[in-house]
Amino acid sequence: MTSFQYQNRQLCAEDVSLSQIATSIGTPVYVYSAATLIDNFTAYTSAASGLDHLIAYSVKANSNLAVLSLLAKAGAGADVVSGGELVRALRSGIDPQKIVFSGVGKTQEEMRAALKAGIYQFNIESVPELLSLNSVALDMGKIAPIALRINPDVDAGGHEKISTGKAENKFGIDIRLARDVYTTILDLPGIAVQGVDMHIGSQIETLAPFEMAMDKILDLIMTLRADGHNITTYDVGGGLGIRYDKSTADHPPSPIEYGKMVTDKLQAHQLKVIFEPGRSIAGNAGVLLSKIQYIKSGGARTFLILDAAMNDFIRPSLYGAHHGVDPVDEGASGETVDYDIVGPVCETGDTFATLRTMPKMAQGQLVAIGQAGAYGAVQACEYNTRALVPEVLVSGNRFDIIRKRPSIDEILQAETVPDWI
Repeated sequence: MTSFQYQNRQLCAEDVSLSQIATSIGTPVYVYSAATLIDNFTAYTSAASGLDHLIAYSVKANSNLAVLSLLAKAGAGADVVSGGELVRALRSGIDPQKIVFSGVGKTQEEMRAALKAGIYQFNIESVPELLSLNSVALDMGKIAPIALRINPDVDAGGHEKISTGKAENKFGIDIRLARDVYTTILDLPGIAVQGVDMHIGSQIETLAPFEMAMDKILDLIMTLRADGHNITTYDVGGGLGIRYDKSTADHPPSPIEYGKMVTDKLQAHQLKVIFEPGRSIAGNAGVLLSKIQYIKSGGARTFLILDAAMNDFIRPSLYGAHHGVDPVDEGASGETVDYDIVGPVCETGDTFATLRTMPKMAQGQLVAIGQAGAYGAVQACEYNTRALVPEVLVSGNRFDIIRKRPSIDEILQAETVPDWI
């Protein structure tokens, strides 16, 4: 579900009009719905109720402390991919025994921090990483609980930049090498094997790739158990897609449908199942609220020039991603125009949509870029010395700033000019 609906012809987040937020805080601004975040998380807990499970929210999707704290209060764990994300998860109150640490390039400093915190599991992606973790664990007098991330060579479809489960991708250990690597672990006293991990991609829109990959990994688990390894956890990763384009009839599987498939396959195998959803929890829980600075017409195209830009929200530019763009004021006119919706950054790639049919708009009106709760604010930068976009969390009829917009002076405080200049 989504909590962004029109009320009295005004687009609202729960019971707060986006116009009110724009007036109070300015634009551009990210707006998140607490109700949608919790509803999406609860859909996973319901879907996995027949399994011993851990819902480890993928922090990289949206790492704001308020979002993490809200999910922690609801019982979420965390999938982290850096030492910084680990600190965020811990400060948000997430139990270390609900944290898994993924990623191909963990540093020894990050490993030490995770071992000190007492996390539940490291997802290991290469033999050199395994040897490094063993060395760190022995130096600290600890034993590191691990799963190997296995690459099942399954094409999950979607954009090539978010594919992670094919043989040519950098992630995981080739499934053909898995048994040998698990055997290697027997000679590493600082390592304790407890599971197998996979993650085949992002924005996956059918269950077929999940089923194919799960069958391959489940066969491997049975083989590893026969070899004498104590495999008790199966991390199925994340990647479930969401609906970005409302103009199509296509709907990715719901968490309920996905959870039923996983339950049917794994319920009889005495495994703790770890889910790592990110986009499907945070994606439709947020919008990027922006104002039309100018309308440039004439020539081949008509441009809506927003005050939001690619540095604020890079998905359309980086992935060619489709995001809905809706007027905040629903209006009464039936007239429509095909717009190119762009930002002010000096790059042709600073484009949110091309030839997008919308109601006829006017300078100064507000628009909401939808499904921006995941991979939005977390990927923002200060290109063109543009301040990072503030974030707001709505709950019912109230809203709070959960990250403020920095001033230009605050941005420049991080820089120094050497005395010799």
